Amino acid sequence: MSSESKSMGLFARFLTLWVFLCITVGIGLGALFPSIFHMLGDMEVAHINIPVALLIWAMILPMLLKIDYSALHEVWHHRRGVGVTLAINWLVKPFSMALLGWLFLQYLFAPYLETAKIPEYIAGLIILAAAPCTAMVFVWSRLTNGHPQFTLSQVALNDVIMVFAFAPIVGLLLGVASITVPWDTLFLSVLLYIVIPVVIAYITRKALLAMDRLDDVLHIMDPVSMAALLVTVVLLFGFQGEQILAQPLVILLLAIPITIQVYFNSMLAYWLNRRLGVVHSVAGPSALIGASNFFELAVAAAIALFGFESGAALATVVGVLVEVPVMLSVVSIVNRSKGWYEQGIRG
Repeated sequence: MSSESKSMGLFARFLTLWVFLCITVGIGLGALFPSIFHMLGDMEVAHINIPVALLIWAMILPMLLKIDYSALHEVWHHRRGVGVTLAINWLVKPFSMALLGWLFLQYLFAPYLETAKIPEYIAGLIILAAAPCTAMVFVWSRLTNGHPQFTLSQVALNDVIMVFAFAPIVGLLLGVASITVPWDTLFLSVLLYIVIPVVIAYITRKALLAMDRLDDVLHIMDPVSMAALLVTVVLLFGFQGEQILAQPLVILLLAIPITIQVYFNSMLAYWLNRRLGVVHSVAGPSALIGASNFFELAVAAAIALFGFESGAALATVVGVLVEVPVMLSVVSIVNRSKGWYEQGIRG
């Protein structure tokens, strides 16, 4: 895992910069070559955009290859930390994000946003919060000296739950927010972007381990995954460019509820673990897993459900933009508070 963490750590350190540059490039290319972007946007089958589907698979598969589902047997050994993380991921985070989206976008920021786009922005925030993070969590865990087996088992368990829970939670919250739910597209997205990749990654991982080639393949695939993410951002902002130039504040306004929910959920998980007497090496990654998002899945689902030019797609990409600086600040809080945390357990 060390070589994987190093390569992902290097990517994570500059992710916000790369995404910002791709946003700029995308807006510029969209203004210069709109016909090319519209041609790519029209390449759909059953509401699934083919270029984006290929890019998302290139993003997701390398990340899923890193997950060892045999680590699920470790769940019981860390049951209190696992329980806290599951509660935050599935019972708190999607609902808190829906509430924050409704409060900020529907009311506080409504005068500064295009009225027709507000439900789509809220939908994007909900989709973003409904998918717990996978690969990037290993980076955050390593930076907090987190227990590797806890992190591995928690991520594996979340992936299994996501197969069954992602669509119902997204559908429920979109319905509560009075947003029409295209259930057929939602379930197709789950099949295409969760179920099939998880099965392929599981089978491929076993085969590569048997050949002792897993690290070599991941070393090759990681740059492909990074490039696919950045190309997807360029495509999205090629379509979103006119809206962004017309409303330059929209990215900042979307970033505010995302940032608040990260701090709220991470600190709630951290505090609950302390109350339950969980060791710091488990509490740290528990807080980070509880707060971060599987933004690759969120981007794919938002595009499939609402389209390239939707506010939902834009909201999920803003999640990518703020992920690294905000999560690194949470890492810093967890590390700096270790003495306080352990004193509370001893007390």
